[in-house]
Amino acid sequence: MKSQNITPNEPADNAIIENKELNIWEALIPVVALVAMLFYNVFYVFGDDALSGSNQFILILGAAVAAIVGFYNKVSYKKMLEEVAENVKSTTGALLILLMVGALAGTWLISGVIPSMIYYGLQILNPTFFLVASVIICSIISIATGSSWTTSATVGIALIGIGNTLGISPGMTAGAVLSGGYFGDKMSPLSDTTNLAPAMAGSELFDHIKYMALTTVPTIIITLIIFLIIGLNIDTNGTPDISDKLQAIDGAFNISPWLFSVPVLVIILIVKKTPPLIALLIGTLLGAIAAVIAQPQIIMAIAETNTLSFEAAYKGVMKAITVDTAVVTTSLELNDLFTSGGMSGMLGTIWLIVCAMVFGGVMDAIGALSRISKALLSLATNTFGLFASTVASCLALNVTASDQYLALVIPGKMFKKAYKDRGLAPENLSRTLEDSGTVTSVLVPWNTCGAYQSGVLGVSVADYFIFAFFNWISPFMTLLFAAFSIKIKQLKKS
Repeated sequence: MKSQNITPNEPADNAIIENKELNIWEALIPVVALVAMLFYNVFYVFGDDALSGSNQFILILGAAVAAIVGFYNKVSYKKMLEEVAENVKSTTGALLILLMVGALAGTWLISGVIPSMIYYGLQILNPTFFLVASVIICSIISIATGSSWTTSATVGIALIGIGNTLGISPGMTAGAVLSGGYFGDKMSPLSDTTNLAPAMAGSELFDHIKYMALTTVPTIIITLIIFLIIGLNIDTNGTPDISDKLQAIDGAFNISPWLFSVPVLVIILIVKKTPPLIALLIGTLLGAIAAVIAQPQIIMAIAETNTLSFEAAYKGVMKAITVDTAVVTTSLELNDLFTSGGMSGMLGTIWLIVCAMVFGGVMDAIGALSRISKALLSLATNTFGLFASTVASCLALNVTASDQYLALVIPGKMFKKAYKDRGLAPENLSRTLEDSGTVTSVLVPWNTCGAYQSGVLGVSVADYFIFAFFNWISPFMTLLFAAFSIKIKQLKKS
């Protein structure tokens, strides 16, 4: 799901740490403590502002509780620190991508790339079918790139802006973006998680995709139907008058369809398997060049000068890349939209991911992740129970390990033999891993995926959670198939 390749340094090849002295109740203490503290912090004190820093410290406190449990069970401080270091190391690519997304958003704003997307999108997308169209557009981009992260960082940001101007809540639009993005990501052979899941389960890539389509296609159809019903019932007081917004955009930017060449080139680079960091860097530089050529008036305003010189261009571009930038229009609504935090705007999300990795690292070091997975496996007394235990394990690890890779790797390793012993083909396990581990990672605020998508789209997880229909319906769909023994592939008898 992340826009990075699986390498030997990532969780796919890490050993799962077991601690025979740790019982299930001790393993659950840090989880219960973390959930309780986060609940109080979010719902009783800080609300939507919890991600500004307090939730990050709560994750550290959760790690401290886990460490106390570890000390009691004879796990050394050194061992915990080593696992934390490994966890943080595994997110290096994600953290760098976040910084580059911030930089790209800055240059794409001042160059007019994002405003152009919004300008033309407003004229094409009707409020009634906007959410359905958003799902379809993001599905296509994500299948082509193999990355929901790239989809959100490009068309996703523009769709949020278009939705705002059409009077559609950011939570609804973000839910549509993520539903389409994660559907395309799951079904793309270019996706790293789509390759990781069958690797863990022992199935073949295209067999996995074909088998996964049995649950994924019905889920996306249900998602589209729900968004269509929502669109038909959105109260927009008729067709909204967007002429003032179009005039405001046209007055602040030099709008041109040629600006679309920048995101198109970035998408082509991703499809051609260019490393995401390189593609995003090129996209940022192309956006900077486009800004100097197409929007000199904005460059001069940012640089606080009346003449366009090399120094002014350099200063304007660098400020857009690194710090808060705003383009003022005649529309107050658009003024809120046409702002970017640059690389500095991503630091809060990076802070959250690092703290989440501290909690996940300590939980792994003390053997809690392994113990929780084994406890869930022990509840599997029949085929449905095995599927349900896999789903529960993936969900639990998305919450406790804070990383979708671990939510695929640990259950994949733990449950592989159980599926084989029951005569079930490995495609059953790989499909269940994706249906529950991959897609639900974005529903956890402190998971790397939840933190990333929330930071990039500028919409809190709480706001888009209920509207990310594809993501939370997927686990129920795979359980439905298991409950009624629909398309449960058996191992071939030799």
